[in-house]
Amino acid sequence: MKSIHRWVVGAFLSVSLASAVPLLAKKKDAPASSPAEQKRAVHALNRLTFGPRPGDVQRVMAIGVDAWIDQQLHPGKINNDALEGRLAPFRTLRMSPREVAEDFPDGGLVKQVMDGKKSMPSDAAKRAVYQVQIARQEAKQEEKREKKAEAGNAAATSPAAANAGAESVEPKTVGLSSTAGSGATMERSASGDAENGMMSSAGKSNGDTTRDIAASSNAAVGSPAYGENLMSTARAVPSETKPAVENAEGNRRAYADLEIQKLPELPPDQRYKKILAMSVDDQVAFADSLRGGKGQDFLAGLDPKQKETLQAMNNPQGVVTDELLQAKVLRAVYSERQLEEVMTDFWFNHFNVYVGKGPDRLMLANYEQDVIRPRAMGKFEDLLVATAKSPAMLFYLDNWLSVGPASMKGLGITAGPRGRYGYPPRPPKKNGKQNSGLNENYGRELLELHTLSVNGGYSQRDVTEAAKVFTGWTIDKPNDGGGFKYDPNMHEPGPKFFLGHRIKPKGEGEGEGLELLHRLATSPQTAHFISLKLAQRFVSDDPPQELVDRMAKTFLKKKGDIREVLTTLFHSPEFWADGTYRAKVKTPLEFVASAVRVTGAEVVDALPLARQLGNMGMPLYGAQPPTGYSMKAETWVNSSALLNRMNFALALSSGKIKGVKMDSGQLTGQLALPVDSKLALPILENNLLAGDVSKQTHDSIAAQIVNTIGDTKIGDAKNAVAEKKPANRPAAHESDRDKDKQVQNQRKADAARPADVSVMAGLLLGSPEFQRR
Repeated sequence: MKSIHRWVVGAFLSVSLASAVPLLAKKKDAPASSPAEQKRAVHALNRLTFGPRPGDVQRVMAIGVDAWIDQQLHPGKINNDALEGRLAPFRTLRMSPREVAEDFPDGGLVKQVMDGKKSMPSDAAKRAVYQVQIARQEAKQEEKREKKAEAGNAAATSPAAANAGAESVEPKTVGLSSTAGSGATMERSASGDAENGMMSSAGKSNGDTTRDIAASSNAAVGSPAYGENLMSTARAVPSETKPAVENAEGNRRAYADLEIQKLPELPPDQRYKKILAMSVDDQVAFADSLRGGKGQDFLAGLDPKQKETLQAMNNPQGVVTDELLQAKVLRAVYSERQLEEVMTDFWFNHFNVYVGKGPDRLMLANYEQDVIRPRAMGKFEDLLVATAKSPAMLFYLDNWLSVGPASMKGLGITAGPRGRYGYPPRPPKKNGKQNSGLNENYGRELLELHTLSVNGGYSQRDVTEAAKVFTGWTIDKPNDGGGFKYDPNMHEPGPKFFLGHRIKPKGEGEGEGLELLHRLATSPQTAHFISLKLAQRFVSDDPPQELVDRMAKTFLKKKGDIREVLTTLFHSPEFWADGTYRAKVKTPLEFVASAVRVTGAEVVDALPLARQLGNMGMPLYGAQPPTGYSMKAETWVNSSALLNRMNFALALSSGKIKGVKMDSGQLTGQLALPVDSKLALPILENNLLAGDVSKQTHDSIAAQIVNTIGDTKIGDAKNAVAEKKPANRPAAHESDRDKDKQVQNQRKADAARPADVSVMAGLLLGSPEFQRR
């Protein structure tokens, strides 16, 4: 496929369809089924959705392009039950962040239970998740202790250490016994007790040691006794009994592994109950068997909650992230409210939050579903305020830690018993810092990325003043999935001066932030910046200034009503200009979703598709900087990226993407397979690209198909012919005409063979035309 790869890279930037495309502007007298109306329908579907599905162009033409656009602008009227059915198994999408934190704990919450600071859940399913995580943490701690002890023993048994120890025994003993306060004496005594304990346990029989192990395992998991018994028992095993213990443990583990492998043979409910009833060690072994995406047989037939529980035993937080990723892909592919989904993706990228930052992974489902999606086509100010108060944004840009230098907390002043202040400042921390100080991260990104833009006319002082305004906007227990909280003790008192305006203190201070957000949301600079980004998403990387100005005027007139701004955009002549047709390069998400949609493939497991996006440089929710992902072609057009797309297209069309079912017969419509190559290619071009294929692309794909014999190229056939020459016959005696005739005959034979529909479809999906929308 090297030749086709070179063709894709070389032709991508040069391909042009403008000369072959009818005018997109609507003709008053044009019939609903005219080629011009078909082009308008294709264009609308390419821009307002993640790409057309089979039959979508005809459905839009039947409704009328303008009427269909109006439907998409009012998504609440569109039935989306089919998508909701696909999302139903993902319980985390419907859980609050607090519930997610409790059911799918991170390491910090597990440690609190392990240390006895929080109680172990009484529910058997939740308890199993915690037990496995606690056992793993304890195993890691014990491993560290063993390594430290081995390092200490090695140092102690070295010749230099032995000599040094012998010379310093007496002085060291005297020093310890005479230490005031007995701190060192207590340390020595504890060390001696440990040694005595080990010596006394050395005299125990194997039976005694076994009882100690049993006692340790019977202690309540998560209680201090559990960890202490386990560790002390491990230390108590004498060296001469260790081989026998290890051998017994090996036999027990082999038996446990055998029992685990038999689990898929059980009915789902019995299988699930048996796993919950296992010992902790066996549950750990079972959870380990699920690592690396393995063990799907164990999950077969279980209901969604049961599956989540077993997967959480292996990786609690991974369940949350996996369901988030799958929902994103499924919404893009299957939502009937496509414009709402496109706008949700647009605003999430605009108000970006990175999934890899601490507890944000617990908050992102709520952030996208409850903060962004309901406001995606509402008032911009409502969306701005909602994101500012979102725990996901507060944590991502560290505003939850921002403390006013002159605030009560900043000065270290605590409240008296009756709420009056006057207590002396708290002493500084060990690092010399009093408290967390003013954090400007959110204030800077609010102005630069969310509203005014980098050229919005603000200064560094405005950034600092904005940061002061938002002190006190924090989170109630972020690691536990807590919500927004305003803390007046963190708020910087006094007036602030922002963009030439004096913001007076209001109440306890939360009102100051709302006033600042209102000023930003109604600013002409914000209206222009948001209009520009929307035009870049829907029209071109460098949209006409006249269009942006009209959209900004609507933004200000309609008080930031996003739906009204989009209406102005979709009814503009610039949106329907000939040069916009298939002119925007798709992002990886747009490319993958559009390829799945246009082929009618069935997504059974969306995670492999999400991983493909990571390979293409766009992991979902994976943009670390607050800028999000670029919408411009320059980011996504390079040799490596285009070849990755071509490889994905070929794998998808041939049914090699795990979790995605492909029906090659569906690609050619009603025609039965096999289909002749000359007939199949035009059908595929029409079904996958509405016939919008350049002559260069058509000829390149046709030549590629003809030149391919399975995995053997015609060039290889030429070599095979040459190898058949007698060794004593000079090459010059063979007629070039004969060789060319053989090649031509071979090509004719290949052309007469049934077409490889999947390969042709893959090449079309990887073509320059399909890369654009």
